[in-house]
Amino acid sequence: MSIFKGKDQLELTEGPIGKPLLYLSLPIVITNLLQTAYNLADTFWLGRYSTEALAAISFGFPMVFLIISLGLGVSTAGSVLVAQYTGADKPRKAEFAASQTVSYAFVTSAVLGGIGYVTVRPLLVVLGAPAEVVDPAAAYLQVISLGLPFTFGFFIFLALMRGYGDTITPMVVMFGTVVVNIAIDPLLIFGVTTPALGVGGVTLLPAIPFPELGIEGAAYATVFSRGLAMLTGMGIMLSGTRGVRIRPRDMVPEASYAVKLANIGLPASVEGSSRALSINALLVIVGMFSTPVVAAFGIGIRLLSVIFLPAIAVSRGVETMTGQNIGAGELERAEEANYLAARWLFLVLAAVGVLIFLVPRPIVAVFTPDPLVIEEGVTFLRFVALTFGFTGIMRAFTGGFRGAGHTMIAAAVAILMLGVIRLPVAWVGANLFGPPGLWASFAVSNVSGAVIAWLWFRRGTWRSGNARGTAAGPPADAAVSEEEAAGDD
Repeated sequence: MSIFKGKDQLELTEGPIGKPLLYLSLPIVITNLLQTAYNLADTFWLGRYSTEALAAISFGFPMVFLIISLGLGVSTAGSVLVAQYTGADKPRKAEFAASQTVSYAFVTSAVLGGIGYVTVRPLLVVLGAPAEVVDPAAAYLQVISLGLPFTFGFFIFLALMRGYGDTITPMVVMFGTVVVNIAIDPLLIFGVTTPALGVGGVTLLPAIPFPELGIEGAAYATVFSRGLAMLTGMGIMLSGTRGVRIRPRDMVPEASYAVKLANIGLPASVEGSSRALSINALLVIVGMFSTPVVAAFGIGIRLLSVIFLPAIAVSRGVETMTGQNIGAGELERAEEANYLAARWLFLVLAAVGVLIFLVPRPIVAVFTPDPLVIEEGVTFLRFVALTFGFTGIMRAFTGGFRGAGHTMIAAAVAILMLGVIRLPVAWVGANLFGPPGLWASFAVSNVSGAVIAWLWFRRGTWRSGNARGTAAGPPADAAVSEEEAAGDD
């Protein structure tokens, strides 16, 4: 039985809004924090392995983000469809949507992984990676590319369970696999032989030698851990014991459903890809400067990914709340959830920003002992910290756009914020003022993105063309029997 589904449990389509939104979002915060622990563990250990390895991961992480973002529109589409069907009380159509999403996600991830494997090295060169960074960064990215189906499989599990309303189960699964990743990360990076374990002269577990793989070891640890998470998640959905269920007979790809996923998912991919492309494009500008600046940029991006976890989590919660309430025909309630989330996020992230502005140095120093890297990282954080609250506003409203099925609007906000505002400001600022000009572009675009998202949401265009229109059900003769389909209508 799902944690967040059932009239006698936490209802998303009636009653108070704040409590279900909080209970829906809080486990997502923890899940995303655990997911980010993969990246932070890599940053922590590679920062102690060498400055070159840290710089390599600074180039590698945005490219991983880009590859994943190109395909994550599938998971967004699946989450929206499941949410709207669940709100409309059409469980079989929600199951069909989930099953089709899983199939198309694996196909997409296999294609993107293959493309990524053969293109990462030339892309690193184009992005201006220093010569000493290209080889280790390419090795890391090629391992991650081959393991992309494992990563996608787990992300799909997260998205589909979230669309149904269960965010607890993915959090528990994520916790276990993060523990595994943190345990084996240093073993594979540095090369360690574990001691033999025995009792009374009897060896129970022999010594295990781990080779020193450096940056590749971090990639292998991540892929292995995410593979465990994917297998666990798929097992849970196949069993149907918690949250949404997938059925093997519904997983045969249907061309008609590919169109539904594409209509919602492609703009969502554009939104995610625009964020990833902006980071990769910024690397071209960052590459103009020294290795310590590149390393500081990498640390800063990782820290921002942690700091904005509440905003991302609440955005996903708003996406589910909006989708389910639109499915139930409750448009006013969906709108209220968006404004409530925007107010919460602004206040919480603004407070965090003030704290980080006052004491940035010990935070950066956790990831590197290099004084030059620390100095640049401190400058980066002080430029952006006081604008954190505005990022919260932007994330809240784009979550509402996605939940309503208007993923193109969410994509347009991201493109305006990152491509039209951040990149030009970064280029001009870096050439005129050096690294401080680059860091300032984050602050300018954060404020601008919030204003754009708020004004666009106020127009009310997200209300049009949804109300279950986005989630039109699959034909009964495709994979849902007439009896089952009739039970949903």
